[in-house]
Amino acid sequence: MADLLSKIRSDLEKRLHELEPLIEEHAHVRKALDALSGAGSRSEQAAKSAIKRTRAAATSTAAKGRGRPSGSGARAQQALKLVHRHPGITLQDLAKRMKIKPNYLYRVLPQLEKDGKVAKKEKGYHPPES
Repeated sequence: MADLLSKIRSDLEKRLHELEPLIEEHAHVRKALDALSGAGSRSEQAAKSAIKRTRAAATSTAAKGRGRPSGSGARAQQALKLVHRHPGITLQDLAKRMKIKPNYLYRVLPQLEKDGKVAKKEKGYHPPES
């Protein structure tokens, strides 16, 4: 049984060695074909797309401005759900239920309040009055 496995392994390694130059040739032929497919127009398109990418990157950087990048809003959504489930919940209780430190919420809750999604009354947060 060991001899049979050894022979099969040897045959497979030999065949791989035979096929290797063909794989390299395939890659070269593919590159040549791709280069001929869009000769002229392709290089113009590549140049135009490079200019667009550069402009988009410059615009997005300028639009963002300084400071921290904004997050995905997952914490805000989680906090909003908890405020609706537990009206009057404090920031400390929110942090405990979310299993995060309270300082993360000092940025989130004022923004939710500013957007009119929650209302702060005394120490607790409530859903907005409709």
